[in-house]
Amino acid sequence: MKHPHDMPFVKTVKERCRVCYTCVRECPAKAIRIADGQAEVIGERCIACGNCVRVCSQNAKQVYSSKEGVAALLEGPDRVAAILAPSFPADFQDIPWRRLVGMVRALGFDIVGEVGFGADLVASRIAALLQKSNGTRYVSTACPAIVGYVERYHPSMVSTLAPIVSPMIASARVFHHIAGKDTKVVFIGPCIAKKVEAATSEVLSEVNEVLTFVELREMLQDKGIEADVVEPSDFDEPHANLGALFPISRGMLQAADIREDLVSNEVVATEGHRNFLEALREFEGGHLEAHFLEMLACDGCIMGAGIFGDTPLFKRRASVSRYVQQRQAAFDPTKWQGWIDRLAAVDLSRRFSGNDQRIATPMDDELIEIMKRMGKFEPEDELNCGACGYETCRDHAIAIYKGFAESEMCLPYTIEQLKTAVSDLAVSHEQLAMAQEALLQSEKLASMGQLAAGIAHELNNPLGVVLMYAHILLGECDQREKLRGDLEMIAKEADRCKRIVSGLLHFARQNKIVLQSCDIKSLAQECLKAMPPPQGIDTSVRVEADDTVAEIDRDQVMQVLSNLVTNAYAAMNDGGNLEITIDGNEDEILLEISDTGIGIPRENLAKIFDPFFTTKQLGKGTGLGLAVTYGIVKMHNGDISVRSNADEAEGPTGTAFTVKLPRHEETGGSPSAVGNVDESVRRLIENFGS
Repeated sequence: MKHPHDMPFVKTVKERCRVCYTCVRECPAKAIRIADGQAEVIGERCIACGNCVRVCSQNAKQVYSSKEGVAALLEGPDRVAAILAPSFPADFQDIPWRRLVGMVRALGFDIVGEVGFGADLVASRIAALLQKSNGTRYVSTACPAIVGYVERYHPSMVSTLAPIVSPMIASARVFHHIAGKDTKVVFIGPCIAKKVEAATSEVLSEVNEVLTFVELREMLQDKGIEADVVEPSDFDEPHANLGALFPISRGMLQAADIREDLVSNEVVATEGHRNFLEALREFEGGHLEAHFLEMLACDGCIMGAGIFGDTPLFKRRASVSRYVQQRQAAFDPTKWQGWIDRLAAVDLSRRFSGNDQRIATPMDDELIEIMKRMGKFEPEDELNCGACGYETCRDHAIAIYKGFAESEMCLPYTIEQLKTAVSDLAVSHEQLAMAQEALLQSEKLASMGQLAAGIAHELNNPLGVVLMYAHILLGECDQREKLRGDLEMIAKEADRCKRIVSGLLHFARQNKIVLQSCDIKSLAQECLKAMPPPQGIDTSVRVEADDTVAEIDRDQVMQVLSNLVTNAYAAMNDGGNLEITIDGNEDEILLEISDTGIGIPRENLAKIFDPFFTTKQLGKGTGLGLAVTYGIVKMHNGDISVRSNADEAEGPTGTAFTVKLPRHEETGGSPSAVGNVDESVRRLIENFGS
């Protein structure tokens, strides 16, 4: 059988693999490597049992195809024999067996034989071997997946493998004996491991190609061969006897007339990958004292990975039993015995050799380090949930050491990592939202800067002229003249315009801060002293921080306090309370200026830091105070927020501005991107206004 030796018989289609670790869990040889989030079959470790193919819901496991090789044989000059595994009734339940044989012949095969007769020969040789065993213990060799597992993972047990070929090889030798050594043989069955067996050096060229039942169906479909149009045909002789029961669990024992006596316990039969693994461990360790261990890697060959469809186990079993009953009804024991005698000289012996794939277990300290990487620091952290595909956390750690697994396969570990990532993402999202808000405010300030530059450039000179001549005319105008009131109005309003322009330029020129150590408590008290409250308003300073000293630009923070206090006074026309609270920690200082005024309507909260936005009456404010305050706080790498209630139905009205400033220059770090934008805007305003 021509197969590239550097590739496994089963491989993963990475585009389909969802990395569910089911194949890892179901692989008895642990021949699945998870690397970079992808499952990969390790060829030298794989026993081709097909469990990974059977359990993969995404059809991500691809079996090496033999269809091209079979097609080439059929087109060649030599005779080609197809030998069908006795499990065929379990797959082709919808096709009468004679029709199936006819369909196989229609593909171009010269001979179509039953592997069941080869199983009869193997059963007789096993019975003879056990009769003269003299206490020697044996493991059956009919299942190539079992043989492959023993050779790789229990090499000390290779000597216990029964030195007899499998029914497939026995049938191939039978037809070579009957039809000539030049006859090419194609095995058709349910087993992927048969592909590996056919390519094994000890029996190389005995079987030229191996087709699974799935591949046979595909070839029949490609050729358009259907059951109702072919000529029914019987198998070529020799026909099978009870060897046709081989694909059913314990079928080989019945064919060999070997009894599994539960009292003597000399013969033990088991199937399925979990059972055979345990049986081999106990057999090797001496805990299982049986003389003969009959094992199948699947739940009988009728459950092989090369069978089409998902027909349940016992329905498949019943199909095989029904076929054997039909054949037994017309069975000719004399003719069968004649074939047995005729082929008695056929050599059915075989040798086996170890292929040790075991990897040494890591030292305890290495294992501990791997466990720590998975978040397993204490024994109670080892949940042994099996989600990774390994039975225990330690098995998973050993697989990581061997390079077969990754820490991320641990579900509890991944969940904890995900929680941390979500938490970090939430913090990053909050910081991004704040940065976006600050950037939006900076864009507004940039627009204001352009407007301010234009105003300063266009109005400064004419305003100066208006003011100058208004004051000249006032100086020359008599107190009793009618024009004096008009001139005073002109001078007053022109002076107000000058203050607006001056405020813009004042804001524009604040493009840097000078940090110095300052007592925030003293600064707040000084602010309230310099700005005595209107009648009916009480003020206070409450200190909750142990340390009220921070490195700030004193004058600019004083302007922040002045602007916020001024706004608070304006919101309490009917009296109230204003309180400045000072709090913080070792990294930042917190100032809260709260009042019991009328509050800010909810629809205005998003606009209060916008330049020129004001709710005051015309002539009472320019709408620049909070914009200036925002800029100063951002230049300090700080933050300002507001909470307010203007609806008496929802509780007491009032507003509280919270200002957070870094205590030290290194806490704030380098100026933020927003700060740089503000500074660039201010520099632009200053250049245009100069």
